[in-house]
Amino acid sequence: MPLNEHGFEVVRLGGNIGAEIRGLDLRKPLAREQFEALNAAFVKHEVIVLRDQDITLEEQMAFGRMFGELSIHPFSPNLDDQREVIVLDYSADNPPALTDQWHSDETFRAAPPAATILRAKVVPEYGGDTLFASMTAAYTGLSERMKQYIHGLEAVHDFKPWRHLFSSSEAHQRRLRELEQEFPNPSHPLVRIHPVTGRRILNCNAQFTTKIKGLKDDESQMVLNYLYGRAAIPEFQLRVKWQPHTVVMWDNRSTQHYAPHDYYPQRRTMNRVTITGDAVVGVSGPYTPEEGVAPLPDGHGVKVAPPGKRPIREFERNLAKEGA
Repeated sequence: MPLNEHGFEVVRLGGNIGAEIRGLDLRKPLAREQFEALNAAFVKHEVIVLRDQDITLEEQMAFGRMFGELSIHPFSPNLDDQREVIVLDYSADNPPALTDQWHSDETFRAAPPAATILRAKVVPEYGGDTLFASMTAAYTGLSERMKQYIHGLEAVHDFKPWRHLFSSSEAHQRRLRELEQEFPNPSHPLVRIHPVTGRRILNCNAQFTTKIKGLKDDESQMVLNYLYGRAAIPEFQLRVKWQPHTVVMWDNRSTQHYAPHDYYPQRRTMNRVTITGDAVVGVSGPYTPEEGVAPLPDGHGVKVAPPGKRPIREFERNLAKEGA
């Protein structure tokens, strides 16, 4: 595939999510037109993969800042002098944790991140892939009845995975109360609107969502469990095999991700930067079908060609012999 007029090519990876960007060197600054074309590919495909990017941490941060301000994660390990950089360094001495669950990053914030950029430094000999799921496709794949039911509903989010880090000491409990005031369990719409594409997105995840407002606890959990399961549908997924110097950027507004722990006790080291986002906006007004969005092309409900234009089934051969 030839390079486009902006000096790179976009190679689609999945039916509903993912593209590889070829021809860009992130060591070099992007022209404004290049950045705009790259950003358009990013929001369209939701996850972009850039291979063989032997860049420095400063270059990774500079690339991230092209998309917006970098944020500081309140719980994840980071660098003393560059606190925007999350260090994910797992090994036998520091087993992987909290990544083997489908989630969007930091939805316990009133304004969750817009995007995340992860750069591989040390990769295991086997295992250690990252899976991504398009929650745009997950929403599109729902029935109209289910879309109508969840329309207008909101769910509460909490930083629950990290609560166990706080001991019963006075200092820890004081800091926990301060963080609870800083992140006071925001409510986000179950269906959000992407601020760039305008597409509807299924917006709940098992790591941070706690309850759907207005439903009884058992009702809420039943609905959430069903919606969580949409991320596990292979048609909505992309699986990235890491190599040293691979850079992956995902749209945190429209995707979830899952990093299996299938490489322990090998070492896997990544540096991550996160771009701040805006407050979540839901669909306003009474329910109407999403305009201009066709059902996903999954091969179901289509007319099957007659024999002669497709492989013949065994029972059809018998019918043909009988002249039926």
